[in-house]
Amino acid sequence: MNRRNILWSAASALGTAFAASRAKAATEPTAADRLKVAYHLSDAERVNFVLGNIQNHIDGVGGPEHVTIALVIHGPALKAFHRTQANPDVSKRVGDLSKDGVAFTACANTMKAQNITLKNLLPGFVSAEKGGVVRLAELQSQGYSYLRP
Repeated sequence: MNRRNILWSAASALGTAFAASRAKAATEPTAADRLKVAYHLSDAERVNFVLGNIQNHIDGVGGPEHVTIALVIHGPALKAFHRTQANPDVSKRVGDLSKDGVAFTACANTMKAQNITLKNLLPGFVSAEKGGVVRLAELQSQGYSYLRP
């Protein structure tokens, strides 16, 4: 009888440990579970607002591991991200958001109009060679939600 109780206790403990590990694995986000969001920014006066929204979004979902964010910038807003013109707060926010995995994309048409290259922008930018609005449409076709705060 004592052996039976010991065996039953061991089996119960093993089952509980297995169930707990499966529950933890079920709560860890996978790439397919992550929200995908494309933010659109063209208005220069909304730069800080949009960067704040993105940080709030990351915080609101429990951290960068729960969301994939792309920020597509074109028009007058791109000037705020020029290396020589960016204010220190914007530079810091871009650096912090880049570390959290936010993808910063600059419209190639706007870059041409402003006579700049990627080297003239803050670190971490890539170019939308077909244009910012085309990139936004591509992201939406890939399942990204579109936000223009």
